[in-house]
Amino acid sequence: MAHVGVPRGTARKRRSVTLLATGVLTIPVLAGCSSGGGGPVAVAVPQDIAATSRDGVTEGSTLTWAIDAVPATLNTFQADADSATTRIAGALLPSLFPMDAKGEPRLNPDYLESAKVIEQEPKQTVLYKLNQQAVWSDGREIGAPDFVAQWRALSGKDSAFWTARNAGYERIEKIERGKDDLQVRVTFSKPYADWRALFSPLYPKEVTGTPGTFNDGARATLKNTAGPFRLRGVSKDKGTVTLDRNPRWWGEEAKLESLVFRAVKPEDRAEALTGGTVHVADIDPATANRIARAARYRSGNGQPPAHGPGADITPAAALRSWALAHGSDEEAAETAQATRAKTREAVAAYAAEQKSLKGFAVRKSLEPAYTQLAMNGGSGPLSDDRVRRAIARALNRQELADAVLKPLGLPAKPPGSHLALAGQPAYKDGSGALGEQDTEEAQALLADAGWTLDGAVQKPKDTKAGSEADHSDAGKKKTDAEKKTEAETKKSDTGKKADAEGGAGAEKADGTPEGKQKEQTAKEKEEKASKEEKADKADKDDKASREEGLYIVGDEKPGDRLAPRAGDGDARVAAQDKQPGGAAGAYAPAGTAAPAPASLKGRLGKDGKPLTLRFVLPSGPGSQSLRSVGDKIVEMLDAIGVGTVITKVADDSYFKDHVASGDYDLALYSWPATAYPATDGRPIFAKPEPATDGSLLVEQNYTRVGSDHIDQLFDRAVSELDANVSRDLLKQADARIWAAAGSIPLYQRPQLVAVDKKLANVGAFGFAAPRYEDIGFTGGQAAGSPADPKK
Repeated sequence: MAHVGVPRGTARKRRSVTLLATGVLTIPVLAGCSSGGGGPVAVAVPQDIAATSRDGVTEGSTLTWAIDAVPATLNTFQADADSATTRIAGALLPSLFPMDAKGEPRLNPDYLESAKVIEQEPKQTVLYKLNQQAVWSDGREIGAPDFVAQWRALSGKDSAFWTARNAGYERIEKIERGKDDLQVRVTFSKPYADWRALFSPLYPKEVTGTPGTFNDGARATLKNTAGPFRLRGVSKDKGTVTLDRNPRWWGEEAKLESLVFRAVKPEDRAEALTGGTVHVADIDPATANRIARAARYRSGNGQPPAHGPGADITPAAALRSWALAHGSDEEAAETAQATRAKTREAVAAYAAEQKSLKGFAVRKSLEPAYTQLAMNGGSGPLSDDRVRRAIARALNRQELADAVLKPLGLPAKPPGSHLALAGQPAYKDGSGALGEQDTEEAQALLADAGWTLDGAVQKPKDTKAGSEADHSDAGKKKTDAEKKTEAETKKSDTGKKADAEGGAGAEKADGTPEGKQKEQTAKEKEEKASKEEKADKADKDDKASREEGLYIVGDEKPGDRLAPRAGDGDARVAAQDKQPGGAAGAYAPAGTAAPAPASLKGRLGKDGKPLTLRFVLPSGPGSQSLRSVGDKIVEMLDAIGVGTVITKVADDSYFKDHVASGDYDLALYSWPATAYPATDGRPIFAKPEPATDGSLLVEQNYTRVGSDHIDQLFDRAVSELDANVSRDLLKQADARIWAAAGSIPLYQRPQLVAVDKKLANVGAFGFAAPRYEDIGFTGGQAAGSPADPKK
């Protein structure tokens, strides 16, 4: 992840990463009652994993799980770690406090007997008691030396360790061995509320002990692991990461014999499912619809298929086709037979595909992440908080959430917090600090900021409306123009009279058809000359008018037209521009401001510049949902007079080259939820500060909107060991983040996962971390058979 303004070698104090994938079927919105009588409290949408007891899961078999790409590193603390790194590490390494289904950290008894704060004064001390059976795959006990090595690597004190995150580790003062290596005492230099976030995952000291092993030793291999699985191999050529059972695992034995993570691009996952090459895959709504349609597919018994090739052939059309194929016209029969054979082949292939897809179910929930509209407050109109608040008040967040989630059958309640999601203890709807959608209020905020309906029109330069000098100069110039026009008119009349006399004489001299033809030719020349003269006169008059500081009503000057939105084409060209002879209108007195051109009518502006925002969106096939949301936002902003120009960029450059670098006004991207908002939220909403090299240190605050007060609330929350007090501070911080209007949460992201119907305990996990040892088949190996007989 790029970090703008961070000097090389500086440790970044952050944990979370951005999510760029777009969304992704009927569950009612759940609500409970708060104990404090404060009204209904939203509850997390349940996970959908086909939960089954371990007794119902068979032993053995191999599961293939689709990932976007083979990870560049297996070290989750490095900058190029991604979601695949995290997923694989979860099956191989200790996680001391994984998240549960409610988004809360829970002690993992496979690794810990207990872990608690045993002292707060004079300094916070946490005592970890490790599971006595917990060992690395080489047989060595998991103990204090592993904690010490990881702390030193991530403390930020040694720049030789290439770390991407060290939040919390820099607060540790010392780590000591307790009664034995299975007891670890961690003393903090200052209080740290999110201490449970530390040492997960925990790497062996063989990886974290030296800069060399940390930087390079865990990128393509992990020789020592301590999870239900161990790493068997990584193949970049095959695009696979293969795990098998860990024979030294002390917990409940993994049901699967092996687990293969296979790189499959999101756009290729439907083909991988039908081909039987993967059993589990995150999918988009289009693929989910294909699986749902496959469940309804029927063919045979002489009936046309429900959908797909041949579904639109009526009985009458089928009868005609049969008659042609068996008719006496040999040429027509041959063509009809070829067409029927091609249709049968397509129907058979489609039926095979549908049969394969019928073996999959779509597991659905809400992903622990929300999609936001980010407004770049670093420069331009959005640097004014009134403009940002106006944009936010123009948005119908409910409509946007409905558009994304309702078609999938998921609850569509817009998030009310930047720091927690519905169901988490820290969640409270703080959007009231900004206010609900209100078009009139949005327009009032813009007017207060100086953006008005007539502000987009540039006033004439060096003229003062109503001044005597203007009237005098204009009158003088107009007199000169009138004199010139009279002279030209007199000359024209004289010419016409001479031509008329010449024409009459010619007719008298020669009344033959040839003479009439000459007369017609002369008239044509006269008309042509007259037209040229009028055109020349019009050009001169137009030039004179502009020199006099006059505008023609309806005339547009260069730069007045709003840049058309992507896809609008010529639809935004004013109707008057299409009229023969140019723009219709009348001359206005000197100093009169020109009315807005058709393209700017209803547009707000200031000092002659229209309020136009650059909306950057990804262009890839997996980003269709984001682009649809973007189109709706454009319409909502158009209603308050704010123009937008959509810029579509490649997915791989969208975040790095545009969002992170600040090359945008508006953008859509997602942040993951966390069990530790005091730690993980701080770099996302921290006030940007100048770096030593003169650049702006934004950490992860890509909106570049923040305040000292927000920073102070985060600092107090992360140092408060009373959980309730810490959460109250976070709720105060969230209210101020809403009021600053740099980030507007729109909807919680949908989570759609295609899963082989014979698999249990895997699917849409929601908040919870997977229990890899419980995943397996309830019957034999996967039912999916290749849709293409050639495979």
